[in-house]
Amino acid sequence: MSRTYGSLSLSPDQSQWIIGRAEPHVSIRLKQIFPSIPKAAVPPYRLPHNLVTDTDLDWFMQRYPLDVSEVDRAALSSGHQEFLQRQAEMERILMPDYAPNGGAQLREGQQLRLYQWQAIEVLRRRHRLLLGDEGGLGKTYTAAGFMVAEPGALPAAVVCDAHMQRQWKEKIEAFTHLRVHLIKKGSPYALPPADVYVYRISQVAGWSDIFATGFFKSVTYDEPQSLRTGASTAKGAACKVLSANTTYHLGLTATPIYNYGDEMWHIMQFIDDAALGQWPEFEREWCDAIGNGKYRIKDPKALGTYLREQYVMLRRLKSDVGQQLPKVSRIVEHIDYDEKTVSAVEDLARALAIKATTASFVERGNAARELDIMMRQTTGVAKARTVAAFARMMVEAGESVVLWGWHREVYEIWNRELADLKPAMYTGSETAGKKEAAKSRFLNGETDILIMSLRSGAGVDGLQHRCCTGIFGELDWSPGIHQQCIWRLDREGQTSPVTAFFLVTDDGSDPPIMDVLGIKASEAQSIVDPYLGVEVKENDTSHLRRLVERYLDRKKGAA
Repeated sequence: MSRTYGSLSLSPDQSQWIIGRAEPHVSIRLKQIFPSIPKAAVPPYRLPHNLVTDTDLDWFMQRYPLDVSEVDRAALSSGHQEFLQRQAEMERILMPDYAPNGGAQLREGQQLRLYQWQAIEVLRRRHRLLLGDEGGLGKTYTAAGFMVAEPGALPAAVVCDAHMQRQWKEKIEAFTHLRVHLIKKGSPYALPPADVYVYRISQVAGWSDIFATGFFKSVTYDEPQSLRTGASTAKGAACKVLSANTTYHLGLTATPIYNYGDEMWHIMQFIDDAALGQWPEFEREWCDAIGNGKYRIKDPKALGTYLREQYVMLRRLKSDVGQQLPKVSRIVEHIDYDEKTVSAVEDLARALAIKATTASFVERGNAARELDIMMRQTTGVAKARTVAAFARMMVEAGESVVLWGWHREVYEIWNRELADLKPAMYTGSETAGKKEAAKSRFLNGETDILIMSLRSGAGVDGLQHRCCTGIFGELDWSPGIHQQCIWRLDREGQTSPVTAFFLVTDDGSDPPIMDVLGIKASEAQSIVDPYLGVEVKENDTSHLRRLVERYLDRKKGAA
């Protein structure tokens, strides 16, 4: 009988492997192979019973055999074999010469492309998928195609941002014969017969009891980064119930991370809550704490490739599917601004910066946030007239323009300066109906300027048929927001190269934001595109720290 180095058994509920004992040097090796085991822990160790862990344990036991019953050994081997079979099947599906066996009843003249079929087939087999295809590759059509191709997907629920609800209905009905109902309110009512029910994210909190009945068979989360704060919110708790009572989970986003890498764990709880384990395990294995309850991913590329190996995340670029457009030109223009506007708040900015470093913990946080809010608005206002003049110059040159901003005070200046051009407004202040009317005015050529909020309109379609020029008149701390904006123009159907202008000043909040954007972009991009070779340049301990340091340094220079 060969030597063994410990013991292994399944828990009574079959959900975990229990390593009851292990020799000291084997414990060290176990903690190296399975970082989710705390470094200070002693046996018994517990690991999840899933295909990935089964495969790793099977491999580990080739070097360090463990005492295990025949029944449990068979369960381990079965998991390993199922993992290998799944990997082989997924690799076959994703080959360029893959030919789908099934079909989908689409409207006449409509068809699914091969890469969309491949995503459908992966979801069919795995039941959970985060589809991260680059913006403009038709993720909505992939979701609609799955609903048609998979008999067990209906009735389906779609959860989306408010401005996307009507677009989902229009796209599904134009592409398929499915019946679509738009949910009208945030409390349950008698639902009419339909195949697909589309919820605004703001409506789901009141529908938990209906979700718990299992009425819906599949759920599609459009832009699930809206759930990045997890199940602690009312909408997150409701969506958690929805996921727990549906068979198929599909997330659609090319930008799952808006700020910090640990958001991926929260998002995956709604797509596949087993993929990244429990939070303590994920934290130990993948994260470094950076303060204020925030975490960065130790190795974003490794996390990205790990999610791909599990086929829980699938991402294709335009270049991967032969549809690459000319590269988007991103042009940073340093523009003039009203120095008096910025100077007027300099003393208060310095006072807040000092308070953000010397006061009590709560006061420091409040002061830093107040400084951020004040300086971003001040910077936007200081350059608003120059931004408006730049937008006018583009229109007079024959271009139609999407102009992105954030503050109401800035919008007011833009509207006043551009009044004769009658800009359309698509911001957080307009209802879904008014947003749609503004979009129609722009697409119909009634105006050449569409003013959009940086955080309104994610996934909106159609702008690419009218416009290839975008202007960022204000900046966001998150690079994911900027990319979402650009993809509203850089989409399938765009026939011209897209140009995105970032209009920035040399003072105010723009310089530290530009600095931080590069750091955040590195982490987020490495997770979604781990093979592109982007490196994390440094730790981003706090984006507000950059703003505080800027005004502290200025005080020293003046002394």
